[in-house]
Amino acid sequence: MQLHNLKPAEGSTKKGKRIGRGEGSGHGGTATKGNKGQQARTGYQSKRGHEGGQMPLQRRMPKRGFINPFRVDYKVFNLGQLDFLIEKYNLTEFTPDILYINGLINRTDIVKILGNGELKSKIPFKVNAASAKAKEAIVAAGASIEIL
Repeated sequence: MQLHNLKPAEGSTKKGKRIGRGEGSGHGGTATKGNKGQQARTGYQSKRGHEGGQMPLQRRMPKRGFINPFRVDYKVFNLGQLDFLIEKYNLTEFTPDILYINGLINRTDIVKILGNGELKSKIPFKVNAASAKAKEAIVAAGASIEIL
């Protein structure tokens, strides 16, 4: 077998329709577009989801639930994770800016500390929110916490 001998399997390829190339082609005349109407014209484009006046699928489907537009999504860190992160990234303080620089959060993320686990580090924390249990644990460990 050599590259110049390769060809597709028998019956696996077909020639494309040559539309609008005369009656002898079988696709002449109206060029497979039917007779008259918007869709037969040149430049026709259908809008996404348009079903020709029939109620479109996205409007026929039932709507469920409620999405609160005022919901605040926090980027959550537990106390148990903090010692590992502080050691891995050599953090001298725990702030959203430093977390962003190290690729742990996005620029728009809101940081919250939760009280699950233990904390041994004594670095200052400057975060957007913290649970009451987390605040107590941070102060008990000898660190300081500031809510931004």
